[in-house]
Amino acid sequence: MSAKHILVVDDEPDIRQVVADILDDEGYRVTVAGNAVQAEAAYNTGQPDLVLLDIWMPDVDGITLLQRWADHGVLPPVIMMSGHGTVDSAVEALHSGAEDFLEKPLSTARLLVTIKKALETRQLKTENSLLRDQSGFNSTLVGHSPLIRTLRDDIQRVAPTLSWIVVSGEAGAGKAVTSRAIHQNSTRSSGPYVEANLAAIPSENIATELFGRETGNGLTPGHFEKANGGTLVLDEVGDLDLTLQGTLVSALEENHFFRLGGKDRVEMDLRIIATTHHDLEAKARNGTFRKDLYYRLNAVPITVAPLREHLEDVPDLVDFFVHSIIAQWQLPFRRFSTAALNHLRNQHWPGNVRELRNIVQRLLISANKGDIELAELRFSLGDTDADKGTVARWRDVGLDQPLREAREAFEQAYFRHHLDAAGGSISELARRSGMERTHLYRKLKGLGIDPRAPRTLTENI
Repeated sequence: MSAKHILVVDDEPDIRQVVADILDDEGYRVTVAGNAVQAEAAYNTGQPDLVLLDIWMPDVDGITLLQRWADHGVLPPVIMMSGHGTVDSAVEALHSGAEDFLEKPLSTARLLVTIKKALETRQLKTENSLLRDQSGFNSTLVGHSPLIRTLRDDIQRVAPTLSWIVVSGEAGAGKAVTSRAIHQNSTRSSGPYVEANLAAIPSENIATELFGRETGNGLTPGHFEKANGGTLVLDEVGDLDLTLQGTLVSALEENHFFRLGGKDRVEMDLRIIATTHHDLEAKARNGTFRKDLYYRLNAVPITVAPLREHLEDVPDLVDFFVHSIIAQWQLPFRRFSTAALNHLRNQHWPGNVRELRNIVQRLLISANKGDIELAELRFSLGDTDADKGTVARWRDVGLDQPLREAREAFEQAYFRHHLDAAGGSISELARRSGMERTHLYRKLKGLGIDPRAPRTLTENI
C-alpha cells in the first residue's frame, strides 16, 4: 500500500519543517506550503489524502481556503491548526468541513493520533459507501461524533459473531441503517437480508407473513424462509401481541417452523436482529412482553442514540443526504450555507435523522436555485417570525451623537443584526459584509462584540 500523502500548510517555516519531519518519520509522504497560493497549487496537483491547514496566514485565512475547496467537490480530511485557537474558531472550522482542530503548540502524540483517526474515519466512510452501492440499500452510518464512533465500534465487534441482537432507539434514529450495517459486516453479508415490518402488518396476517402458507394451490414462503442463509430483521418486535409472541418463541426455541396449513418442517438457518422503540426490559417486567422471548432475542443489545444527543453530526448527515437525494432524483446541486447548517444543528429533531432527511429533501426538490440560505430554511421549518424585530436595534443609533459615536453605534447594530441572521457563523457574516475573516475578527473585537455570546433577535429592543 502506498504511503498516505499529507499536505502541510503553515506560514511559519519552523513549524512546517518540524511537522514535515515528524510525518516523514512516520512513513507519510509530505508536501508543504507557506501560504494560500502555494497551498491551492499543491492541493490541485497533488491530490492529498489529508491536509493540515493553519487558520491565520498572510494572504487568505485557512477557513476561507477550506470553503473554496469544499465548493469544488469532496474534501479529503482537513485538520485545522491555530496558535490563537478559540472555541469559535474550532466550531467554525468544523462547520466549514474540517475533520478536527488542533491548537499550537502542537503535541506530537496528539497530532499523530488525530491524523490516524481522520484517515481511518475517511476509510470507513469509503468502505460504507462501497457497501451501499453494492448492496442497493443504505448501510452507511454517517457522522464523526463519539456516539457514532462507538456505534460503529459496537457493530464491528458484534457483526462477525452471528449473535442475535436487539437494536433499540427512537423512531427515525437509525435502527434500520444500524441493522443493515450489522448484516453487511457479518459473515452472512452475501446472503439475503429480509425486513419484516411487524407494526405495518395487520395482526391477523403476521403469522402468514412470518412463516408462510401451504394450500392446495401451492406454497407461499414467509419472511423466515426467505431469510434462510442470511439475516431476518423483526422490525418493532415490541408491538407484537402476546399470542404471536408465543408462536415466535416456539419457532426460535425449536429452530424450525411449519408453514400455516403445512406438514413439512422448515429448518431455520438465519441471524435475527430485532428492532424496537420500546423499553423491552420494562415491558418484560410488567408482563406485556414475554420474558422468554426477551432473553432469547436480547443476546447482544445495541442502542441508537437520538439525533439531539449528537447534533455535531448534522453537517455530515446533511452533506450525505444532499448527495444521495440529488443522485436519486437527478436534481441540480444546492449547498446549505453555514448559517443554515448552524440553524439545523440547533434544532431538537423529535423525528430524529428521518425528520432531518425529510427537511433536506423538501428543500432540494423545491423550485428555488442557488445556496440554501437561513431565511429559506426557516420558512421551510415553519418559522414565520424569523425576521421579526431585526431592525429594532437601529433605534440605538442616535443622530444627535458625534459622527464617530454614531458610526460605531451603526456598525454595532449592523454586525449584530447580520451575526444573528447568519446563525452565529463568522464565515457567513464575512460573506454578507464583504470582509476578509481576519479583518472581521478585528472589527468585532474593536466593537466589543463576542461572536460566541448567546444572541436573540430581540436583543437591545
